[in-house]
Amino acid sequence: MSYPPPNDPYGQGQQQPYGQGEQPQYGQPQQPYGQPQQPQYGQPQQPYGQPAPGYGQPAYGAPAPGYGAPGYGAGVPVSYANWIQRVGSYIIDGLVTVPFSILAVTIGRGTDEYGFPTVNAAYYIFLLLGIAVSGYNRWYLAGTTGQSWGKKALGQKLVDQNTGQTIGAGKAFLRDLAHIVDAIICYIGFLWPLWDEKRQTLSDKICSTVVIR
Repeated sequence: MSYPPPNDPYGQGQQQPYGQGEQPQYGQPQQPYGQPQQPQYGQPQQPYGQPAPGYGQPAYGAPAPGYGAPGYGAGVPVSYANWIQRVGSYIIDGLVTVPFSILAVTIGRGTDEYGFPTVNAAYYIFLLLGIAVSGYNRWYLAGTTGQSWGKKALGQKLVDQNTGQTIGAGKAFLRDLAHIVDAIICYIGFLWPLWDEKRQTLSDKICSTVVIR
């Protein structure tokens, strides 16, 4: 005749609550610390075919979409300003200094008591003002925005032929100095845009610049 084990008033073994996993027996190896646990009974599992968290996201340090997009010239159609259009912008830029030249000649010049031509302080003042305004227009504006007053009036823009970006005031100044090369041989450099593929003068080729529309 058998008897129920002690401390068991009803003769039945102690049961685990519903849904609770069994406790590990003494001496049984436990799950290592930090190891992911198995999903418990009744706990929702990840649907089949659903990507794990972070799947498809860019790795650390990878550029975001659009970063480093190709610049000027990467398959973008470009319309170069032709020779007539460029001459038109030069004429407009030249007209900017005409008032200062007129004032320098009419107010800043005279004759001495012997009839010889002389100049006074006003001549140099208006001359310097004309240079300053022209420099602001052709070097600062054209270099930093790509458009002098003449280019802006005719819808043109001066840019670097490799990057498509503005060239800066310093390079715009050097580009004007390079026009000396355009004038060395019968001003042929100024005519170069008539047959050049990119409508460049020789100074444009030296400075790697183009004028676009």
